[in-house]
Amino acid sequence: MSDDPTPSPDTGDASDTYPRLAARTQRFTLGEPRDVVVSPDGRRIVFLRSRGGTDPVNCLWVVDAATGEERLVADPVVLLSGRDEDLPPEERARRERAREQAGGITAFATDGDVTVTAFALAGRLFVGGLLSGSARELPVAGPVFDPRPDPTASRVAYVNGRLLCVGELDGRWRLVAGGEPDEPETVTWGSADFVAAEEMDRFRGYWWSPDGSALAVTRVDTAAVQRWYLGDPADPATTPQELPYPAAGTANPDVTLHVVGLDGSVVDVEWDRDTFPYLVDVNWSDAGLLMTVQRRDQRAVEIRRIDRLTGASELLAEDHDDTWVELVPGVPRIGPGGVLVTCADRDGARRLLLDGEPVTPTDLQVRSVATVDGPGIVFLANALDDATAVQVWRRDIDGTLTALTDEPGMHSVAAGGGTVVIRTATLDEPGGQWSTLDGVELASHAARPPMRANVTLSFGGERRLATALLLPRDHDGSALPVLLDPYGGPHGPRVVRSHNAHLASQWFADQGFAVVVVDGRGTPGRGSAWERAIHLDVPTPVLDDQVEGLHRVADEHAGALDLSRVAIRGWSFGGYLAALAVLRRPDVFHAAIAGAPVTDWRLYDTHYTERYLGDPGEHDAVYEAASLLPLAADLTRPLLLIHGLADDNVVSAHTLRLSSALLAAGRPHEVLPLVGMTHMASDEVVAENLLLHQLDFLRRSLDRSRDRGDGDYGSP
Repeated sequence: MSDDPTPSPDTGDASDTYPRLAARTQRFTLGEPRDVVVSPDGRRIVFLRSRGGTDPVNCLWVVDAATGEERLVADPVVLLSGRDEDLPPEERARRERAREQAGGITAFATDGDVTVTAFALAGRLFVGGLLSGSARELPVAGPVFDPRPDPTASRVAYVNGRLLCVGELDGRWRLVAGGEPDEPETVTWGSADFVAAEEMDRFRGYWWSPDGSALAVTRVDTAAVQRWYLGDPADPATTPQELPYPAAGTANPDVTLHVVGLDGSVVDVEWDRDTFPYLVDVNWSDAGLLMTVQRRDQRAVEIRRIDRLTGASELLAEDHDDTWVELVPGVPRIGPGGVLVTCADRDGARRLLLDGEPVTPTDLQVRSVATVDGPGIVFLANALDDATAVQVWRRDIDGTLTALTDEPGMHSVAAGGGTVVIRTATLDEPGGQWSTLDGVELASHAARPPMRANVTLSFGGERRLATALLLPRDHDGSALPVLLDPYGGPHGPRVVRSHNAHLASQWFADQGFAVVVVDGRGTPGRGSAWERAIHLDVPTPVLDDQVEGLHRVADEHAGALDLSRVAIRGWSFGGYLAALAVLRRPDVFHAAIAGAPVTDWRLYDTHYTERYLGDPGEHDAVYEAASLLPLAADLTRPLLLIHGLADDNVVSAHTLRLSSALLAAGRPHEVLPLVGMTHMASDEVVAENLLLHQLDFLRRSLDRSRDRGDGDYGSP
């Protein structure tokens, strides 16, 4: 396929408002390189990118790491001949778990040398040559999901419904796992189960052997998992979707691992599945086949090496923690010389370990590991006392520890063969820029936001809470109504040195609010004790820190914040926090917008919920204290509940049960159902109008609060 000229960044129509443009550009992410992969020889950089800032269709590109020459490998519009993409259900589920909103090529895999790639479009299998710069379809039986070339580039494995298949490069295909006549429909081969994809970031269910002769394959049986049903209330004729959902305290799917040879052999992998039921990670390299398994209470993890011929597994390393063992992306891996590379919390910080010995200092919090190869280990970390900036580090074979970035900002990295490609995002400039250490840049066509974020970051108080304050660009110093805009929970930092992370907050600020964002205890990056402060008591520390951060910012900016008009909004965990705020602290918060909130933790999934709250059978009082339902009668402030009715992560029953409890208690509130929407408000019109509706609610509610002073709202 010949190279095509690339258009200039698409900024949309000049009359577009921020809500409209943010929706159309998917929050200004379209047109920027993503899913960057570097070949092991360091010569090629492969990535996805759409052609412009409002184009949702990702193409596959390759760049020469030495010259910066860019080539288009695969254009979905050409490959599909303009036909619409019809996604199989497995791909729709993967995109929901990954919070994927774009179209076209949204995932790809490569062979070991990164010379051949495979990807799926509309349930069809395509392969591309990263040296030739061309792509073609392999006409195998489908629908095709999660295709992956073997390391030798001889064939491609893929999932077809409940089965795992292998396609040859001439289009022939065969079944390699599943499909036994007596196998129940609750069994799937080669796919990740719900909690693995949603909570462990394990989105795949099979792994090739280095020589391409066999695969390690998961078998998932959801027979024991309770069934929930998601219908479409707007279309009563639609059959509800059956969803195996493992809620806290209930049965998980039965997950096993098997070594399946292309010669038809099947070897069952053995480990103590009763004690360690969670299969967290699998890695198959020249150093051997590894798996990571975790206890259900998540206080212990084992790393085991598997004998591919017998299925027996031996313990290589283990980790224990009295609260939980954190899972770190990118490890474990076998490094040069056979060293085992892991990460674990030691002496108050998450540290890089080589054969069990910490090799990073206690003032550095490791966030993820990008690559483990000959030149060294490349990883992301932040200073323990400042999680607002994440830097790229390298630990060389000789033990030298080097910071590859030092600019205050949020960095991402991909590396291979000595080539390191880094994305840098700062507060000073919109978006982010990918470039190699040698200065080769990956072109971005992302739209530029219509305004600049006016952010002031600060730390303060006994716990040095990180806070961000955003004021209107033309603020005259007068007292403004306040909007807290947090996430506030695990794995969700909001106070970061990245311009675009604050755009929605800035838009609210420009509508006449002082917007405050607080990252309190439980948010990532500030060390072991900080993250574990929410164990068995999620609501108290996260809410206390929001209140403390608000009051500190108000003291530091005397006269700028009107504390008699304070609102809070949030989504998912942030939605839980927003509703919690007006229910527990109406003396501080005068209105709340709770989007897709968890209202009863017994309705949320096992792996996430039990990590923080324990087994509900053993900690009923903990769950009761964390639930919003018993607090319904305490509502004295305006509350807007928003929920997608097709949400299969935080199901809409959360909002409906809270609304029912509020109604039973005689407490007025508002509910905005999003028909057909999942946990993501991905529709452009819905996303735009959702922001406008929230603004209207805030203005109505805070004006009402000002008019009545501190009087009660909605008393029976």
